[in-house]
Amino acid sequence: MTASTVQLDVSDFLRQHIRTVPDWPSTGVQFRDITPLLQDPRVFRVLIDAFVHRYMAPGLRPDVVAGLDARGFIIGAVVAYELNVGFVPIRKKGKLPFTTVAETYELEYGSATVELHTDAISNGQKVLLIDDLIATGGTMIAGIKLLERLGGIVTECAVIVDLPELGGSAKLAQTGKPLFKLVEFDGE
Repeated sequence: MTASTVQLDVSDFLRQHIRTVPDWPSTGVQFRDITPLLQDPRVFRVLIDAFVHRYMAPGLRPDVVAGLDARGFIIGAVVAYELNVGFVPIRKKGKLPFTTVAETYELEYGSATVELHTDAISNGQKVLLIDDLIATGGTMIAGIKLLERLGGIVTECAVIVDLPELGGSAKLAQTGKPLFKLVEFDGE
């Protein structure tokens, strides 16, 4: 069989390159490390192309891509570049130098805040919100709230990895926002 006749299942291919680190950052946690996806140029291209090909479609094409701090920056910026649209970073509190809007959300123990520049989104812009994974959903939902507060229309959320057992994709579904995911680890 030649390379040109091999059919590639993108999800399975990417899953093979996601490293699972047991008991990190605490006992019982199976951490899904996406850095191997970025280290191999072929794998990184497959990853980016999966997003780009989806969002080139006229009905899904955003006006801007927003990425969540920090791994959403890596994926989101490259996807925005390939789509020839702008990129907007949603940062952890205190990292943006200009006037911001903020959204605080609950974590398992405590809370966190993300911010967005007030001039990042124009009213009515279609926004793709992207991150590396969705776990509990707090960061993704906070990002949606920020973007919508500025008049953006979040058309879809996208992640490499969904961890549905942690409830984030279910919470996101309750907002009515669609989720595009490339790999799912459910109870594994």
